[in-house]
Amino acid sequence: MSVPLYEAKAELFRLLGHPVRIRVLELLQDGSRPVRELLAAIEVEPTGLSQHLAVLRRSGMVTAHRDGSTVVYALAGGDVADLLRAARKLLTQKLTGQNELLSELLDTETGVR
Repeated sequence: MSVPLYEAKAELFRLLGHPVRIRVLELLQDGSRPVRELLAAIEVEPTGLSQHLAVLRRSGMVTAHRDGSTVVYALAGGDVADLLRAARKLLTQKLTGQNELLSELLDTETGVR
């Protein structure tokens, strides 16, 4: 039995629902990075990062390859970067709306309309 599309989408967003995973994906937008660079950029224990990278790898969002003794990660494709850009755009719109509401509230407090 196949999973309905809306459930598959919900699972995708659950997968992305952790700040460490989002940060890893953001860092990889600029290109491949070895694990040591990811660890230096993200405040997380090595075992925790390893678990998050494994989840992202199993989901097909990132790929990994060995360069000698170093494991290097990369985004699996441009669609992941597109999704992150879309999320940034949505957040920008949301915060812009909140700033407009805050300005309106402050204006009504001071009697300015």
